[in-house]
Amino acid sequence: MASSDANPARPAPGLRLCALTEIADPGARGFRFRENQKLFAGFVVRQGDTVRGFVDSCPHAGWPLSALDDRYLTRDSRYILCAGHGALFEPGGLCVAGPCAGDRLTPWPVEARDGDVWTA
Repeated sequence: MASSDANPARPAPGLRLCALTEIADPGARGFRFRENQKLFAGFVVRQGDTVRGFVDSCPHAGWPLSALDDRYLTRDSRYILCAGHGALFEPGGLCVAGPCAGDRLTPWPVEARDGDVWTA
């Protein structure tokens, strides 16, 4: 699988994604960007003032993690869930259960600054 860094649809650092309050605490929100025929899909997980971004791609199968918009977390918000096969990931991206146990989600650098979420 090609690095998402080479994807021309990946947003450059310094792009405002949303207000921090637009992501539930704890919660997650997906983002999609298109450049011609290329698509970049990422999501941001929020816990308090901490945000982490990931490329929206299962390390096991390559498909998007969420079957529904912004539904990336388990019901108790403790884990990121792959809706395709039920793999569970810690908020830092490490897979702790499922066929990709031990693998990691691909990070997408984001940061919370001045009440907003930005690409980093």
